[in-house]
Amino acid sequence: MAGADRTAGSGRLLTGVAWAVLLLGLWLWGRGATGGISAPTTGDVAAVGRPLGAALPPAHTPLDGARPERVEIPSLEIAAPVVARELDASGAIEPPPYETPGTVGWYGGGTEPGTEGAALFVGHVDTETDPAVFYSLSAARPGAKVVVARDDGTVAEFTIDDVQVFTRERFDAEKAYGPREDGRAELRLITCGGTYDRDAHAYTANVVVSAYLTGEGGSRSGV
Repeated sequence: MAGADRTAGSGRLLTGVAWAVLLLGLWLWGRGATGGISAPTTGDVAAVGRPLGAALPPAHTPLDGARPERVEIPSLEIAAPVVARELDASGAIEPPPYETPGTVGWYGGGTEPGTEGAALFVGHVDTETDPAVFYSLSAARPGAKVVVARDDGTVAEFTIDDVQVFTRERFDAEKAYGPREDGRAELRLITCGGTYDRDAHAYTANVVVSAYLTGEGGSRSGV
């Protein structure tokens, strides 16, 4: 992409996720308690939720800490490297660099995936011209697997239990980012949703996929 084109594209790519991670940064700075949420929440635009009568596997005991290196969602054909991101000067989590739209960002100052609490992954939905890593995330469904390879050689296996779309006007950071159940290892995957508002140069909503730890693998093979 030429320099002028890349500048225009970066504005499109950053705005939606940057808005969500700004709220996340503010929430991280301001929250006091870290208790869980007693029940699944409902998004304003859409919520897939759990199909009636569908049984999900029991939660696995949280693992020892390790940093994520790669994430895969086989049902969506997502397979991507994970890079740690930190808070910027404004207190927001930095989204993945626009030069690498196929990369997923993990909040490195928070929970490591597989340990108790909610680990936070963010990724772009598209660029000015092409789909990005989480382009298909809104098609996720409860029961689907999310696999995270970690730097200690283990693999944390998660099961999706909730998919929500939150509008910008009524976004609830606690519901989006907070743990759902105390003592459980959870994962959040976040990207842009709704429609792209060309006047505001931003998306109208965010997709938030929630998953919880249901298994552990001892090797990265096949991940």
